[in-house]
Amino acid sequence: MTDSCSVSSPRRTLSLSRKRRGSISFPEPKDRTSGFGLSGEHGPKPAEVYGFVGSITTVVATVVYLIWAYVPESLLHSAGIFYYPSRYWALALPTYFMVIVVLMLVFYIGINFMATPPPTSLTVMFDEYSREPQCLRPSALDDDQPIEPISDLGISRINDLMFKDTKNSQKAEL
Repeated sequence: MTDSCSVSSPRRTLSLSRKRRGSISFPEPKDRTSGFGLSGEHGPKPAEVYGFVGSITTVVATVVYLIWAYVPESLLHSAGIFYYPSRYWALALPTYFMVIVVLMLVFYIGINFMATPPPTSLTVMFDEYSREPQCLRPSALDDDQPIEPISDLGISRINDLMFKDTKNSQKAEL
């Protein structure tokens, strides 16, 4: 059924073309070409189940929290709910949580600043893995020059490469 006016469903295929006048065909139970059915081996994956349970739990917890925080006590008592935490905690817990998150970020940034060496320290530029460039003498017999080994560039070389043209262009403008 390759009509342009056919509707495909996992249970039946319905053709809406005028040639066939609404014929309905039911696939065989053994025919599983539609792609619907059980995923993979046998049933859903554990991650899918945990995600579904987690999303349902989140929705239920949010609804319970909103009922606890906003429904008047008289309605809760008429529904038979007499024991629940104080309304103070409806605002205090989220506020405490936000303050804890902000303080964690501040402490994390502060610890990183304390662990970072000052900019004037040589450990910023050199460490135990630093390599000095080696001078290779090209041989006169071969035209091929070998690739230089990996090494660190000195700070003076980097400054020359980055700022040499800038200094010359600024002097030319004056």
